[in-house]
Amino acid sequence: MQMRVILIVAVAMAVLSGCGQNDGSTSDGRPVVVATTTQLADLARQIGGPDVDVRQLLKPNSDPHEYEPRPKDVQAAARAKLILTSGLGLDSWMKEIRSASGTDARVVDVGASVPTRLPGAGDEAGDADPHWWHDPQNMRAAATTVERALTAAGPDAAPRIAARARAYRARLARLDARIRACFDRIPPARRTIVTDHDAFAYFVHRYGLRYVGAVIPAQTTQAQASAGDLARLEDTIRREHVAAVFPESSVNKRLARRIAKDTGASVGGTLYGDALGPAGGPAGTYVGMEQANADALVRGMTGGRDGCPAGA
Repeated sequence: MQMRVILIVAVAMAVLSGCGQNDGSTSDGRPVVVATTTQLADLARQIGGPDVDVRQLLKPNSDPHEYEPRPKDVQAAARAKLILTSGLGLDSWMKEIRSASGTDARVVDVGASVPTRLPGAGDEAGDADPHWWHDPQNMRAAATTVERALTAAGPDAAPRIAARARAYRARLARLDARIRACFDRIPPARRTIVTDHDAFAYFVHRYGLRYVGAVIPAQTTQAQASAGDLARLEDTIRREHVAAVFPESSVNKRLARRIAKDTGASVGGTLYGDALGPAGGPAGTYVGMEQANADALVRGMTGGRDGCPAGA
């Protein structure tokens, strides 16, 4: 109900402001691109560069599972030429924003184009793992989808968009190889991972890690762990000799720290599961985020004896 009231008020504000006719472009002719998540916004900026105007809805270190749209989100959608969504239920709140804004912008579900689907990860919200970007191969496919969408929105910039997309896909391939080399140095028995919530299945699958459990045993932070869930997780951590429990940037770290203390595990470096970190920081871009995640995991698994820095 609260969300609906916010959206209705936002629409009224937009109408009263007399925005005039909108063609989805800025005053200098660049297409306005709305991206729901921090990852998609970074991808659009990397490929679109100065030829597009990207409007990002989610903030760094935010939780998309608990997001409540703001009036300016509706206004951004009303002015957009292109809307990029992550899909698989992660940003389903965008449907209400679109409806309230009255936008006729093209909507591209980027998650629908990724090639890797994990066992049990179907195509319906609630039946799929929505954290598909944690496999760089999926992100390379997403880059092609975004390249095509941006080209359609701004055809005059097509050659520049294509060049940036080629360079970015090559960068993702190097990232993928670098992370794989880092984990290959760790014995398989030590590649165990416990996180705040179940957001890293694609990363685990890609790099041969072993997922032991999560503080919140679900793919959404809206779920809650019972006392029994936490007791079973602590038993598993002791039995599997898990070296570290890894908190996440968008989740309260209190429970992860308590479980680490109870089991004798260390508290690993902060992981970025649902959103990028602040701009300019080590996880302020998608490439930086995945590199930071790999570095934190390697350090936690090896007791700080090894890492996976960008120059690895």
